[in-house]
Amino acid sequence: MYKRALIGVLALGLAACSSSPSADTAAKSEDLKGLSGQIGSKDFAEQYILAHLTTKLLNAHGATLEANTKLVGSANVRQALENKQFVGYWEYTGTSWITYNKQTQPLKTEKEQFDAVLKADEAKSIAWVAPAPFNNTYTFAIRNEKAKELNVTKMSDIAKLPANEKTFCIESEFSTRDDGWPGVSKTYSFDAPKDNVKLLDTGVIYTATKDGKDCNFGEVFATDGRIAALGLTVLQDDKAFFPIYQGGFTLQADVLKSHPKIADVLKPMADKLTTEEMQKLNAKVDVDGDEPDEVAQEWLTSQGLI
Repeated sequence: MYKRALIGVLALGLAACSSSPSADTAAKSEDLKGLSGQIGSKDFAEQYILAHLTTKLLNAHGATLEANTKLVGSANVRQALENKQFVGYWEYTGTSWITYNKQTQPLKTEKEQFDAVLKADEAKSIAWVAPAPFNNTYTFAIRNEKAKELNVTKMSDIAKLPANEKTFCIESEFSTRDDGWPGVSKTYSFDAPKDNVKLLDTGVIYTATKDGKDCNFGEVFATDGRIAALGLTVLQDDKAFFPIYQGGFTLQADVLKSHPKIADVLKPMADKLTTEEMQKLNAKVDVDGDEPDEVAQEWLTSQGLI
């Protein structure tokens, strides 16, 4: 998985990719006839898959949408929604709350966090529908055999380790985020020497954690398919430090007003998207090398949604 919020990279090339209306998404109904435009995504596998899933499902109910997976950076995707260049895209409650609404204190339950974000974004003419069960939050992982050797199962176990074992691989953005390294290292009293913390690109962190030379503990995302594929153990966030990053579909409020059945169409799909299910879908792209468009088509068909 790539960065959740790569801010400041302007790449507003709004050329759409696949998942346009076609025979493979023959309409099951005409509930959404007249709904057209682009469904956006951020620049990592999970988002590509979600964009294609959403486009294909809505098109199967009469819409004529296209998936656009060309933008780079969360801020640019959010801006495209606010500027009405996108009909909508999948967002994470923690990202909206902390990054876009400038709140520093996340809420502790999914419902509380979702309701708070719903209200905050409503003031910006952005609606949220179809909250899914998956939580793509930050977490730390360690290779399975090392976890057994060090006897670590939760993040609070790290503080008890000798300094030479407190080695971390994190991404540069995480190193400065309010919900990142400064807060988590203080909350869990990691006390890791500065030289023990390596800044790496997101994708490299997974292989570096598996290799174990640069670090024992890698910052990862909970729904990433590479966790299981690389034999990594996720540590329990036993002090509940990390915010909830529940997935939900954000869209222009006036579009939802014009097409209220969007929520009804997306709900059966969203309900099936657990953290474990997203890990499997993400692994098909990040591990197996399958195309997100094909992964989405296959899954929707297998679930009887199109």
